[in-house]
Amino acid sequence: MERKYIRRMVLNGELPADSYLRDVPAVRCLGEAGGLEFDRDVTFLVGENGTGKSTLLEAAAVAMGFNAEGGGRNFRFSTRDTHSPLADYLTVVRQAYPKDGFFLRAESFYNASSYIEDVAANGLGGAAGAAEFLQKSYGGASPHAQSHGESFLALVQNRFSGNGLYFLDEPEAALSPMRQLVLLGEMRRLVEKRSQFLIATHSPILMAYPGARIYEITPEGVRAVAYRETEHYAVTKAFLDAPERMLRTLFGEEEKSGEI
Repeated sequence: MERKYIRRMVLNGELPADSYLRDVPAVRCLGEAGGLEFDRDVTFLVGENGTGKSTLLEAAAVAMGFNAEGGGRNFRFSTRDTHSPLADYLTVVRQAYPKDGFFLRAESFYNASSYIEDVAANGLGGAAGAAEFLQKSYGGASPHAQSHGESFLALVQNRFSGNGLYFLDEPEAALSPMRQLVLLGEMRRLVEKRSQFLIATHSPILMAYPGARIYEITPEGVRAVAYRETEHYAVTKAFLDAPERMLRTLFGEEEKSGEI
Protein backbone atom coordinates (compact mmCIF):
# COMPACT_ATOMS: atom_id res chain seq x y z
CA MET A 1 0.00 0.00 0.00
CA GLU A 2 1.41 3.35 -1.04
CA ARG A 3 2.32 5.91 1.59
CA LYS A 4 4.12 9.11 0.58
CA TYR A 5 5.92 10.65 3.51
CA ILE A 6 7.68 13.04 1.16
CA ARG A 7 5.50 14.23 -1.68
CA ARG A 8 7.52 17.08 -3.15
CA MET A 9 10.76 19.06 -2.70
CA VAL A 10 11.24 22.65 -3.81
CA LEU A 11 13.79 25.40 -3.32
CA ASN A 12 12.28 27.97 -0.99
CA GLY A 13 14.53 30.89 -1.87
CA GLU A 14 17.53 32.14 -3.79
CA LEU A 15 20.86 30.56 -3.00
CA PRO A 16 23.66 33.01 -2.14
CA ALA A 17 25.36 34.42 -5.21
CA ASP A 18 28.71 32.94 -4.21
CA SER A 19 27.36 29.48 -3.28
CA TYR A 20 28.95 26.53 -5.07
CA LEU A 21 25.52 24.88 -5.00
CA ARG A 22 24.47 27.10 -7.90
CA ASP A 23 26.80 25.07 -10.13
CA VAL A 24 25.58 21.65 -8.97
CA PRO A 25 23.28 20.25 -11.71
CA ALA A 26 20.83 18.56 -9.31
CA VAL A 27 20.36 21.78 -7.35
CA ARG A 28 20.15 23.99 -10.41
CA CYS A 29 17.65 21.65 -12.03
CA LEU A 30 15.59 21.55 -8.86
CA GLY A 31 15.11 25.28 -9.09
CA GLU A 32 14.51 25.36 -12.83
CA ALA A 33 12.00 22.51 -12.73
CA GLY A 34 10.06 24.06 -9.88
CA GLY A 35 10.69 21.07 -7.65
CA LEU A 36 10.63 17.30 -7.79
CA GLU A 37 7.57 15.13 -7.25
CA PHE A 38 7.84 11.87 -5.32
CA ASP A 39 4.80 9.96 -6.47
CA ARG A 40 6.11 6.41 -6.08
CA ASP A 41 7.08 4.19 -3.16
CA VAL A 42 10.64 4.05 -4.51
CA THR A 43 12.44 6.95 -6.19
CA PHE A 44 15.93 6.75 -7.66
CA LEU A 45 18.26 9.67 -8.32
CA VAL A 46 20.75 8.65 -11.00
CA GLY A 47 23.38 10.39 -13.05
CA GLU A 48 27.10 10.83 -13.53
CA ASN A 49 29.55 11.54 -10.72
CA GLY A 50 29.35 15.18 -9.72
CA THR A 51 25.76 15.80 -10.77
CA GLY A 52 24.66 16.25 -7.14
CA LYS A 53 22.59 13.15 -6.44
CA SER A 54 24.07 12.64 -2.99
CA THR A 55 23.94 16.37 -2.23
CA LEU A 56 20.23 16.42 -2.96
CA LEU A 57 19.56 13.22 -1.01
CA GLU A 58 21.54 14.50 1.98
CA ALA A 59 19.63 17.79 2.00
CA ALA A 60 16.29 15.98 1.90
CA ALA A 61 17.34 13.73 4.79
CA VAL A 62 18.60 16.65 6.89
CA ALA A 63 15.42 18.62 6.16
CA MET A 64 13.46 15.64 7.50
CA GLY A 65 15.44 15.65 10.75
CA PHE A 66 18.09 13.02 10.09
CA ASN A 67 21.74 13.34 11.07
CA ALA A 68 23.88 14.57 8.16
CA GLU A 69 26.35 11.68 8.56
CA GLY A 70 23.61 9.10 8.61
CA GLY A 71 21.58 7.05 11.06
CA GLY A 72 18.14 7.32 12.55
CA ARG A 73 16.49 10.55 13.60
CA ASN A 74 17.83 10.15 17.15
CA PHE A 75 21.46 9.79 16.00
CA ARG A 76 23.49 12.74 17.24
CA PHE A 77 27.12 12.55 16.26
CA SER A 78 29.47 14.43 13.98
CA THR A 79 33.02 13.54 13.03
CA ARG A 80 33.39 16.45 10.62
CA ASP A 81 30.87 19.03 9.50
CA THR A 82 31.07 18.77 5.72
CA HIS A 83 27.44 18.65 4.67
CA SER A 84 26.09 21.34 2.37
CA PRO A 85 23.73 24.12 3.51
CA LEU A 86 21.17 23.09 0.88
CA ALA A 87 18.70 21.84 3.49
CA ASP A 88 18.30 25.44 4.70
CA TYR A 89 16.91 26.38 1.28
CA LEU A 90 14.75 23.31 0.77
CA THR A 91 11.06 22.91 1.49
CA VAL A 92 9.83 19.35 1.84
CA VAL A 93 6.11 18.87 1.28
CA ARG A 94 4.96 16.02 3.52
CA GLN A 95 1.88 13.88 3.20
CA ALA A 96 2.29 11.81 6.36
CA TYR A 97 4.73 11.30 9.21
CA PRO A 98 6.83 8.10 9.30
CA LYS A 99 7.11 6.00 12.43
CA ASP A 100 10.54 4.74 11.38
CA GLY A 101 13.36 6.04 9.25
CA PHE A 102 17.05 5.86 8.49
CA PHE A 103 19.61 7.72 6.40
CA LEU A 104 22.29 5.33 5.20
CA ARG A 105 25.40 6.79 3.63
CA ALA A 106 27.94 4.32 2.30
CA GLU A 107 30.79 6.81 2.77
CA SER A 108 30.08 7.46 6.46
CA PHE A 109 28.62 4.14 7.59
CA TYR A 110 31.82 3.45 9.53
CA ASN A 111 31.14 6.54 11.64
CA ALA A 112 27.52 5.55 12.17
CA SER A 113 28.66 2.05 13.16
CA SER A 114 31.00 3.52 15.76
CA TYR A 115 28.12 5.53 17.19
CA ILE A 116 25.94 2.39 17.32
CA GLU A 117 28.72 0.53 19.13
CA ASP A 118 29.12 3.36 21.64
CA VAL A 119 25.37 3.46 22.31
CA ALA A 120 25.34 -0.30 22.87
CA ALA A 121 28.25 -0.10 25.29
CA ASN A 122 26.87 2.80 27.34
CA GLY A 123 23.60 3.29 29.09
CA LEU A 124 21.75 0.17 27.94
CA GLY A 125 21.66 -1.79 31.16
CA GLY A 126 25.07 -3.35 30.93
CA ALA A 127 26.15 -6.27 28.75
CA ALA A 128 22.70 -7.87 28.68
CA GLY A 129 21.04 -4.66 27.52
CA ALA A 130 23.70 -4.09 24.87
CA ALA A 131 23.32 -7.65 23.57
CA GLU A 132 19.53 -7.28 23.33
CA PHE A 133 19.91 -3.94 21.52
CA LEU A 134 22.31 -5.38 18.96
CA GLN A 135 20.27 -8.54 18.49
CA LYS A 136 17.07 -6.60 17.86
CA SER A 137 18.41 -3.97 15.50
CA TYR A 138 21.76 -5.07 14.06
CA GLY A 139 21.69 -8.84 13.70
CA GLY A 140 23.27 -9.71 17.05
CA ALA A 141 26.67 -8.11 16.60
CA SER A 142 28.22 -4.68 16.31
CA PRO A 143 28.42 -3.51 12.68
CA HIS A 144 32.20 -3.32 13.19
CA ALA A 145 32.24 -7.06 13.87
CA GLN A 146 30.72 -7.77 10.46
CA SER A 147 31.83 -7.07 6.91
CA HIS A 148 30.56 -3.89 5.29
CA GLY A 149 27.99 -5.77 3.23
CA GLU A 150 26.92 -8.02 6.10
CA SER A 151 26.42 -5.11 8.47
CA PHE A 152 24.44 -3.19 5.87
CA LEU A 153 22.03 -6.05 5.22
CA ALA A 154 21.76 -6.78 8.95
CA LEU A 155 20.74 -3.16 9.41
CA VAL A 156 18.04 -3.35 6.72
CA GLN A 157 16.75 -6.74 7.83
CA ASN A 158 16.66 -6.01 11.57
CA ARG A 159 16.56 -2.25 12.12
CA PHE A 160 14.19 -1.20 9.31
CA SER A 161 10.74 -2.02 10.68
CA GLY A 162 8.33 -0.52 8.13
CA ASN A 163 6.01 2.50 8.15
CA GLY A 164 9.28 4.25 7.44
CA LEU A 165 11.12 6.75 5.30
CA TYR A 166 14.50 5.45 4.18
CA PHE A 167 17.25 7.41 2.43
CA LEU A 168 19.98 5.24 0.87
CA ASP A 169 23.07 6.85 -0.63
CA GLU A 170 24.85 4.50 -3.07
CA PRO A 171 24.05 1.31 -1.10
CA GLU A 172 25.63 -0.81 -3.84
CA ALA A 173 29.05 0.31 -2.59
CA ALA A 174 28.70 -2.26 0.20
CA LEU A 175 26.96 -5.04 -1.70
CA SER A 176 27.83 -7.75 -4.19
CA PRO A 177 25.40 -8.22 -7.10
CA MET A 178 23.76 -11.12 -5.26
CA ARG A 179 23.35 -9.03 -2.09
CA GLN A 180 21.86 -6.23 -4.18
CA LEU A 181 19.16 -8.69 -5.21
CA VAL A 182 18.60 -9.48 -1.55
CA LEU A 183 18.22 -5.76 -0.89
CA LEU A 184 15.55 -5.55 -3.60
CA GLY A 185 13.61 -8.24 -1.77
CA GLU A 186 13.95 -6.37 1.52
CA MET A 187 12.78 -3.18 -0.13
CA ARG A 188 9.64 -4.93 -1.38
CA ARG A 189 8.99 -6.28 2.12
CA LEU A 190 9.25 -2.80 3.59
CA VAL A 191 7.18 -1.15 0.84
CA GLU A 192 4.42 -3.63 1.65
CA LYS A 193 4.68 -2.29 5.21
CA ARG A 194 3.93 1.25 4.02
CA SER A 195 7.47 2.49 3.55
CA GLN A 196 9.03 4.95 1.11
CA PHE A 197 12.57 4.92 -0.29
CA LEU A 198 14.67 7.69 -1.81
CA ILE A 199 17.88 6.25 -3.26
CA ALA A 200 20.90 7.74 -5.01
CA THR A 201 22.58 4.98 -6.98
CA HIS A 202 24.67 3.87 -9.94
CA SER A 203 23.40 0.28 -9.78
CA PRO A 204 21.32 -0.96 -12.73
CA ILE A 205 20.29 -3.89 -10.53
CA LEU A 206 18.67 -1.68 -7.91
CA MET A 207 17.13 0.63 -10.52
CA ALA A 208 15.12 -2.33 -11.80
CA TYR A 209 12.78 -2.18 -8.80
CA PRO A 210 9.29 -2.55 -10.31
CA GLY A 211 7.29 0.65 -10.60
CA ALA A 212 10.04 2.91 -9.30
CA ARG A 213 10.39 6.51 -10.40
CA ILE A 214 13.84 7.17 -11.88
CA TYR A 215 15.07 10.74 -12.13
CA GLU A 216 18.13 11.06 -14.34
CA ILE A 217 20.19 14.17 -13.60
CA THR A 218 22.48 15.65 -16.25
CA PRO A 219 24.04 19.10 -16.72
CA GLU A 220 21.18 19.81 -19.15
CA GLY A 221 18.38 19.06 -16.71
CA VAL A 222 16.47 16.44 -14.77
CA ARG A 223 13.92 14.13 -16.30
CA ALA A 224 11.94 11.06 -15.37
CA VAL A 225 13.14 8.12 -17.47
CA ALA A 226 12.23 4.49 -17.98
CA TYR A 227 14.66 1.90 -16.65
CA ARG A 228 16.00 0.88 -20.06
CA GLU A 229 16.46 4.52 -21.05
CA THR A 230 19.07 5.14 -18.36
CA GLU A 231 22.70 5.45 -19.36
CA HIS A 232 23.60 3.01 -16.59
CA TYR A 233 21.48 0.28 -18.15
CA ALA A 234 22.70 0.99 -21.69
CA VAL A 235 26.40 1.01 -20.76
CA THR A 236 26.16 -2.09 -18.56
CA LYS A 237 24.21 -4.04 -21.18
CA ALA A 238 26.61 -3.05 -23.96
CA PHE A 239 29.57 -4.18 -21.88
CA LEU A 240 28.03 -7.50 -20.82
CA ASP A 241 26.88 -8.26 -24.37
CA ALA A 242 30.38 -7.77 -25.82
CA PRO A 243 33.05 -7.04 -23.19
CA GLU A 244 35.98 -7.81 -25.51
CA ARG A 245 34.73 -5.46 -28.20
CA MET A 246 34.13 -2.63 -25.73
CA LEU A 247 37.54 -3.11 -24.14
CA ARG A 248 39.24 -3.00 -27.53
CA THR A 249 37.46 0.26 -28.27
CA LEU A 250 38.40 1.63 -24.86
CA PHE A 251 42.04 0.65 -25.28
CA GLY A 252 42.19 1.93 -28.88
CA GLU A 253 42.94 -1.52 -30.32
CA GLU A 254 41.85 -2.71 -33.74
CA GLU A 255 39.29 -5.50 -33.92
CA LYS A 256 40.75 -8.76 -35.11
CA SER A 257 39.08 -10.26 -38.17
CA GLY A 258 36.93 -13.25 -37.43
CA GLU A 259 36.44 -12.37 -33.79
CA ILE A 260 32.98 -11.94 -32.34
